[in-house]
Amino acid sequence: MIGYIKGTVAGIYDDLVVIEVGGVGMNVHMNGRSISLIEGLGSQIKVYTYLHVREDAMLLYGFLTRDELDLYKMLITVNGVGPKGALALLSVMNADDLRFAILSQDSKTISKAPGIGAKTAQRIIIDLKDRIDPVMTMTSQIAEGADENVALTGSAREEAILALVSLGYPQSAAAAAVRSVGPDIEDVESILKAALSNI
Repeated sequence: MIGYIKGTVAGIYDDLVVIEVGGVGMNVHMNGRSISLIEGLGSQIKVYTYLHVREDAMLLYGFLTRDELDLYKMLITVNGVGPKGALALLSVMNADDLRFAILSQDSKTISKAPGIGAKTAQRIIIDLKDRIDPVMTMTSQIAEGADENVALTGSAREEAILALVSLGYPQSAAAAAVRSVGPDIEDVESILKAALSNI
């Protein structure tokens, strides 16, 4: 219904930001990590929004990127993860880190979010691991220097092996999968795509 809101920050609270748009103050629930990035009262802001409708209220949730909003929408489809639980997850880790935790089946990290227990973390992994693009996640982790060794290697194949290992695959399996990729494939992303189909 509302794709995004662009306006002036009129109030900042623990999990809520008031954004003034055309003389109207909109209460937008946001995660703590995003709120900490807001420049302050009077600053201009654009947030992508999700409207949650229930019997007794209509709540607007806001995100600084569309990527974060898309992941939030996926999270709330998981049984036991409500709008507040999904927001809590995105408060303790960014979208890339959360996707990486899901793909690597790291329930311990996921359950660090307030209100997310071990069983719910496992459910998130089971429900979402097949809906997340592993290549996009791994190449994003490489770009952000998730593994310091990745930046030190000059070989795209070595980078692909390190990315697979960081996702939880054994070194031998990762190496074998990458070795099976034809020599005509040279960039990391293409190597990862081909290697994942061989594991």
